[in-house]
Amino acid sequence: MSSSPLLAMVKPIVAMVHFKPLPGSSAYDAAGGMEAIIEGAARDIEALQAAGVDAMMFGNEGDRPYRTKASGAGLAAMAAAIGALKPLLKVPFGVNYLWDPLATVQLAVATGAAFAREIFTGVYASDMGVWAPDAAAALEERARLGRQDLTLLFNINAEFAAPLDTRPVETRARSAAFSSLADVICVSGGMTGEGVEVSGLAKVKRALPATPVFANTGVRIDTVAEILKHADGCVVGTHFKIGGDTWAPVDPERALRFMDFVRTLR
Repeated sequence: MSSSPLLAMVKPIVAMVHFKPLPGSSAYDAAGGMEAIIEGAARDIEALQAAGVDAMMFGNEGDRPYRTKASGAGLAAMAAAIGALKPLLKVPFGVNYLWDPLATVQLAVATGAAFAREIFTGVYASDMGVWAPDAAAALEERARLGRQDLTLLFNINAEFAAPLDTRPVETRARSAAFSSLADVICVSGGMTGEGVEVSGLAKVKRALPATPVFANTGVRIDTVAEILKHADGCVVGTHFKIGGDTWAPVDPERALRFMDFVRTLR
């Protein structure tokens, strides 16, 4: 969408803000409570903004084991945390509630997010069982709630899962853009922090020259130059963390080095 702040940028870097396990998750730290969750995210936001990232996306990455339907407690907690953190933000933000597209749209509307990412299409054999999201319900909810300006990022090769659809990734991407009205196509590796297959990313972009295509996982300082030859933007989470550990806090110097290098590529 032309009005999207995310898509108005040149090769944007979207940094993940990974929440610690939320209430309702088996790993939730009741002793630390919501205060610890918000304080940890605030420190990451400060470091990422100092590095100069273009946008941020809040995700409930810590809520393992993952589920395909949102927990009421988790969804409420994530909305509350984002509400507390919004005054810190100087860049556009998005949301992703794993792995529920309808809840993700609802969360985006409630928090005023500019964009939302999820698995909206396909059928998968996954760690969470058979997984069949409903793109129509999510887009209808976006319209019903009056947020047609909400940019939807369609992850078309889900982490922790294998598609039961045997079509090539570029064909599935073209189909998602045509039949499900994807605003952005995201291409992922097999798990959080695992790099995308550059040849597959290139095929998706060739198949969709007019649709923004983002690299969605595992982008590193040593791969970003090659990736940005094909991708219109990147989502970066794990690489910004101390030691490249998904569960660690953001490393300010690591994030700054990455963004300084990306600025030379632009």
